[in-house]
Amino acid sequence: MKLRIGLIQMQVEMGNPKANFAHAKELLEKSMERKPDILVLPETWNTGFFPKDHLLELSDEDGKETTALLSPLAEKYGINIVGGTTAVRIGKDVYNRSLVFDRKGDLVSSFDKMHGFSLSGEPDYFRMGDHLAHFKLDGIPCSMAICYDIRFPELIRREALQGVDLFFVPAAWPRIRNAHWVGLNRARAIENQFYLAAVNEGGQSGGLDYAGESLLLDPWGEDICHLGTGEEIAFGRMDTEVIKEVRTKINVFRDRRPEWDVVG
Repeated sequence: MKLRIGLIQMQVEMGNPKANFAHAKELLEKSMERKPDILVLPETWNTGFFPKDHLLELSDEDGKETTALLSPLAEKYGINIVGGTTAVRIGKDVYNRSLVFDRKGDLVSSFDKMHGFSLSGEPDYFRMGDHLAHFKLDGIPCSMAICYDIRFPELIRREALQGVDLFFVPAAWPRIRNAHWVGLNRARAIENQFYLAAVNEGGQSGGLDYAGESLLLDPWGEDICHLGTGEEIAFGRMDTEVIKEVRTKINVFRDRRPEWDVVG
């Protein structure tokens, strides 16, 4: 199966959900002109990453506004939308949450970031996730991690062992560590032999330069798409036959020795 995937490397305005929702809608509708099968947004595109003042008030209550934007668009255009993440308020807690919608506009996955980036103080403002993401888009088994999660290969391998063919990584990754962004995503694609769509913020937000460099990687770790540093939209194709080829030639899942895996 071949699918066209669109990467929306959005520039986000810090602490201005109203402007960001309008801009996300504009970019999503513009992307529909290329008739993709899947569109992917970056991390915390509603608030930016992340306004410590008034975060609770700025967050999307129960994810209602995110759903009200993405679900009707997915249904209208018959497209799958991986909604990056938005800051979502549940009661008095805020989650860094990804909502995924299929071609009918149905919610097929809700996933919360698992690892808080302590350098930014994220664990003090967001509640971390307690479950993994497994869902299908057009019959293809998918999963995801969010930004800092990509530094934890044992988490990604755990997902891969469930039979994942397409992995998503929405992020708000700074330019100062862009080499890590590219290197870590490439390593995760190679070692787990799946397609990986990593979509970062572009440009500047809240005085911080973001790396951009969103990637669509094949299971060999080769670039299908590799964006620049500013706001940009790009499209590339995945082909499930390539996954079969890679896993036949270098069968790491057959050859691995689980008894030597890292244990907690």
